[in-house]
Amino acid sequence: MTGGNTVNGGISFWYAQDGLPVPREPLPGDAAADVCIVGGGYTGLWTAYYLKKAVPFLNITVLEARFCGYGASGRNGGWLYNGIAGRDRYARLHGHDAAVRLQRAMNDTVAEVVRAAAEENIDAGVHRGGVLEVARTPAQAARLRAFHAAEAAFGETDRALYGARATADRVRVAGAVCSTWTPHGARLQPAKLVKGLAEAVEALGVTIHESTPVTEIRPKHAVTPYGTVRAPYVLRCTEGFTATVKGRRREWLPMNSSMIATEPLSASRWETLGWEGRETLGDFAHAYIYAQRTADDRIAIGGRGVPYRYGSRTDNDGSTRPATVRALHEMLIRLFPTLAGVRVDHAWSGVLGVPRDWCATVTLDRSTGLGWAGGYVGSGVATANLAARTLRDLIQQDSGQAGETELTTLPWVNHRVRRWEPEPLRWLGVQAMYAAYRGADRRESLARTAETDRVASLADRISGRH
Repeated sequence: MTGGNTVNGGISFWYAQDGLPVPREPLPGDAAADVCIVGGGYTGLWTAYYLKKAVPFLNITVLEARFCGYGASGRNGGWLYNGIAGRDRYARLHGHDAAVRLQRAMNDTVAEVVRAAAEENIDAGVHRGGVLEVARTPAQAARLRAFHAAEAAFGETDRALYGARATADRVRVAGAVCSTWTPHGARLQPAKLVKGLAEAVEALGVTIHESTPVTEIRPKHAVTPYGTVRAPYVLRCTEGFTATVKGRRREWLPMNSSMIATEPLSASRWETLGWEGRETLGDFAHAYIYAQRTADDRIAIGGRGVPYRYGSRTDNDGSTRPATVRALHEMLIRLFPTLAGVRVDHAWSGVLGVPRDWCATVTLDRSTGLGWAGGYVGSGVATANLAARTLRDLIQQDSGQAGETELTTLPWVNHRVRRWEPEPLRWLGVQAMYAAYRGADRRESLARTAETDRVASLADRISGRH
């Protein structure tokens, strides 16, 4: 049940729960560093963390436009899992074995984030229940089984395939006919993770300046309204906010995603749902959902609302259209009909970075010292950590402090892709794509056949998603 008591925006429910961080000082003027990192989210902070651990004498400065975790790092669904955008394309470009190595690195990354958070005493509400993805129509079931087989082919031999009864034994999703589960996943409270990580980075001696937007990045320079930071290496870690940097408006598309969090559910309600393993939960609709059972026994569920704002604009502190809130609430009730009447306490939105070929990347240009990582397409909670460790290795390799490593040879390293189309083609294309996906989901639910809707398949090909 939504209404006037639902908090809309305010960055995210995670900050309403845990409180906003104490503001850090902006850049006081021109400065110098060995490494300047633009962006204080997971990618930037993990990069600072691993670089400083590896080379303690490095002078590292992080510049953040608002506060650390203002973007997707403080608003996401709390899915720490082993998915990575673009793996199938990398298999086509570099061979199956290279993509298998990338997938294994992602599997290991889930454990690495859990390990590092524990080492730094970051209490982020982590629970390693794995990831359960369900199918509710014959077409979804066909895609799920194909996905399950593909994951096994990429070396994920510990993944399980469940029928309707075994799925209900884990989570009682209405109409679920089958599911796939991987142990390489965990639920967490994202704002607690990013706040704790920022504190850990500062404790290591890294300088963080907040309220310091970077307006231009060029070789050895990060330009802000308060001064310029000069450094041999300047790393862009801005994900969905990349379009705000001069000359980068068409680099990655800022895709919008929205979430709601319910009131805490009673023990009797949880008895009707199961979900004792606290798996993160997703589905195989084209306009898919993602959900978690929070540490305080709410359900936080998300999906696409307004997928893209004209001109690559980003949101205003997480505010979400009432129609999107209602749509997410309706989806919650379709999945769990016994929750009719449950109150929605909070709604919010955020942006994620989408490259034109939907491939996550990490790059260091050795001729200029400019580096970047991102384009995670919604799987950044874990991928950002792998990207950060890869940037660490690339910088150490470039500076002669280390040689080639397993991470620097992964197929996503130094991947380049063309830019998105100019407006209005960009806006029209994204709107048409998600209209096609929503229509395809409706038709598949009515047709009850195992064939994926042809319009959705066409949208995948045109958009570059597959």
